[in-house]
This record gives sequence, C-alpha cells and structure tokens, in this order.
Amino acid sequence: MRLFLALVPPPELRRRFGELADAAHEHCGGRRVADDNLHLTLAFLGEQPKHRAEELADWLSGMHIAPGQWRLDRWGHFTGPGIVWIGGTSETGLIRLRQSLREDLEGLGIDVRPRRFTPHITLLRRVEQPPATSLPEVALDWSYSRAALVLSEPTHRGSRYTPLAWSRA
Repeated sequence: MRLFLALVPPPELRRRFGELADAAHEHCGGRRVADDNLHLTLAFLGEQPKHRAEELADWLSGMHIAPGQWRLDRWGHFTGPGIVWIGGTSETGLIRLRQSLREDLEGLGIDVRPRRFTPHITLLRRVEQPPATSLPEVALDWSYSRAALVLSEPTHRGSRYTPLAWSRA
C-alpha cells in the first residue's frame, strides 16, 4: 500500500486551489491535478504492508495536531519534475509539525524521505516551462487542525487518494 501523511483542505479552499490550477494550466500546460487530490504532503511513507498501514492508522487516530494557519501567497516551480505549485509564508508551524511527525515515524521504523521540506500544493505536473508572471495573485489562508493518512492508488486516469485515518481535532 502506497501511503503518505497530508493536510487535506476543506472543500471551499480545495475549490479555490482548483481554480488556481485551471488558471495555471491555461498558461503552462502540463497535467492538472484533480481537485480531489489537492493536498499538502507532510510525509511520504512509500509502500507499506497492510499491517503497517493499520498500525499507522491507529497511531495517527490517537494523535492531536496543533492547529495552525498557513498563508498561501506565491507561485513556485520545481524544474526537474515539472511541477507548478502554490505555497506561502507562515510555514514555521508546518515545518515543526513535519519535523515532529518525521521523528515519530522514524521511531516506528519508517524513514521519511526526502528530508528537505518545502510546504506546497502541487497544481500541475509535467510542465515544461515555469509559471508566467501573468498568473493570478494568490492570497489564501488555510486553517488546519487535522492530518490524514492517505492511500495512493494508481488508476488509468492517474492516482486516486483515499484518506484511511485522521488525527484527532
């Protein structure tokens, strides 16, 4: 089972992310990420056996995530994989959350890679040119209080993400 930990935006914010993805797609091309798959990855866990997924679900279900606020206010581009993303400021809480989760996961015997963490929401994949300066301004606030353990399943239309467990609110 291919798993990751993520923050999943509420429906209205996810809809706004989708609108930004549409605008970016018009300018940059590439493959647009489906609205249902828009999220912030906190830790990629890779392939895990079913019993490990159950252990991780129990672990996360008992965890309380400190509420935080993230201001998304900029566009970004990872050249190598051709990813266009939005990210922002006020990342200190996210970085602390990710570090705490990584330490807990390593205690459970799971090595979280990559070690470097750039909080972002991937909107497009396989983009060959960086985002144009004519992209719309980004100014969104995301209040978060729960993390999800998510199953990534490949389909003929791309990956389908299914939350398996949530942290306590």
